[in-house]
Amino acid sequence: MLMVTLSSVPQPAVWHGIPSVTLSDETLRERKANVLRRMQQQGLDALVIYADKEHGGNFEYLTGFIPRFEEALLVLHSTGEAVLVLGNENLKLAAHARLENRVVHAPWFSLPNQPMDNQQSLPALLKSAGVTAGKTLGLAGWKLFTGKGDDVNQMFDLPAFIVDAIRLAGEGSLQLRNATGIFIDPDGGARTTNNANEIAHYEYGANLASTAILTALNAIAPGKTEKEIASLLAAEGQPNNVVTIAATGDRFAFANLYPSDKAIQRGDKFSLTTSYKGGLSSRAAYVVADASELAPAVADYLDVVAKPYFQAVVTWLEHLHIGMRGGEMYDLIEQVLPKAEYHWHLNPGHLVADEEWLCSPIGPKSDALLRSGMMLQIDIIPSRAGYAGASIEDTVALADELLRQKLASEYPALWERVVARRAYIAEHIGIHLPDEVLPMSNTVGYLRPWLLDQGRALVCK
Repeated sequence: MLMVTLSSVPQPAVWHGIPSVTLSDETLRERKANVLRRMQQQGLDALVIYADKEHGGNFEYLTGFIPRFEEALLVLHSTGEAVLVLGNENLKLAAHARLENRVVHAPWFSLPNQPMDNQQSLPALLKSAGVTAGKTLGLAGWKLFTGKGDDVNQMFDLPAFIVDAIRLAGEGSLQLRNATGIFIDPDGGARTTNNANEIAHYEYGANLASTAILTALNAIAPGKTEKEIASLLAAEGQPNNVVTIAATGDRFAFANLYPSDKAIQRGDKFSLTTSYKGGLSSRAAYVVADASELAPAVADYLDVVAKPYFQAVVTWLEHLHIGMRGGEMYDLIEQVLPKAEYHWHLNPGHLVADEEWLCSPIGPKSDALLRSGMMLQIDIIPSRAGYAGASIEDTVALADELLRQKLASEYPALWERVVARRAYIAEHIGIHLPDEVLPMSNTVGYLRPWLLDQGRALVCK
């Protein structure tokens, strides 16, 4: 029986100023080949990949960039030809793309009131990009539509004016399918597993987020504002891929999502989240030094929320392995943290990449296999009325022996960080990770329920 106690432990090590890892040309060639192979398996003549600032991951997977404040399309043909359909202010990026391409200018993808005086219609431009009659096309947005009812293969999350133009370009004889799964199907999508170069590329963000989160945790004090704490979550000028959270007391007053001028008070609930490509770190606990400072109604928080949640995270980490089916992990968390009592409702764990939530192989009765090269975020969110949440969301990777050898030989500094993190987790937190589970975040398993007590955390005995 796992025994959880609140004990004195040193804080985890963090690493500042580590260099980013650029994706190699070999990795980009491998990505394109992976997508083309899946297109062939699905009988597609071309794949139309949509992108905007919020939904650019599939496009960036092949091109190396997102279209920032515009929309864009990548038309990838089964022959390997790539056509970029770009607005006014992204035309210059085509020359820097990570795959050979030709460019079609679509001014309708530009910002409002910019020049839109192209002499051809959007359907005509798409014809010039190779969207022509008689072809079978896959449309890739960013959603996997699942469930009962509508034919999910005919549901598209591209803007209607683009889908309409595609249909017109095909003169009524195109076969269209939702092909987002080529990229993010949790059981075999091209983007769901990573090579050594990609893991090293993404570990930069996981390290950055977890370093920032620990810095911010240590700065929390009564009288400081949410903004003061949130400023510590902005790291190295990198773009966040979720809304930053630094929220004290009750959240969402006046529908506000962002850090405000609200001052921290002793006894407050506190939530903290930051995320970059490759990793999110999140914490939720109380602004107190010990249980005696809690309001009477929540004085048992440690026993009824924090410890059961921590036990579920330990179970998740110690049972995670290559070859496990997503449904097995879901059932395991249901056993140790019953949903009916703890009211979690999202998938207990999901994949990360450029996005904070790529997709999830973990769900009820899921047959999706956990594979070497997957990067997963611990994401179990308990909710008990009246109590603060408990959260230690962080990122790990699954790596078989061959992938671990490549990481150790090709990225020795990264490997040293992984080894140090594993040693800390085992020696100080008491969590014993399988060999194939590699902590990408510095704070994996580190739960401080009392934010003003920087010397104690929950540990396994």
